[in-house]
Amino acid sequence: MLGKIKELKKMTELMKEMKMNMRELKAKRVVIECEDKNIVIEEPEVIIAKIVDRDSYQITGKVHEEPAGGPTEEDIKMIMDQTGKDKETILKKLKELNNDLARTIMELKDEAQTQRPNDN
Repeated sequence: MLGKIKELKKMTELMKEMKMNMRELKAKRVVIECEDKNIVIEEPEVIIAKIVDRDSYQITGKVHEEPAGGPTEEDIKMIMDQTGKDKETILKKLKELNNDLARTIMELKDEAQTQRPNDN
């Protein structure tokens, strides 16, 4: 135990010598926007290390990719909740309607109503 305390003190001193300061950033979601896709990190743990005059970010969490400019997983879940349709049907309709969320919801709801038999 005493050895670990000495190591921690050495490390702290070394960080001070390097003018390095570390802190945690509370974030809900991190998105890295690329030309062809977005890298999304859910439930991230973000550490910012300030070294001399620069910030360095270390991010860990649940990673997935989304198409750039396309619907997000949150969009798809919202449409699923409102229409009762599966993800594949929603993605197909979004593609058909150029990712117009409102029109997708309206058309999927209309399709569901026309498929129901009349209650007369």
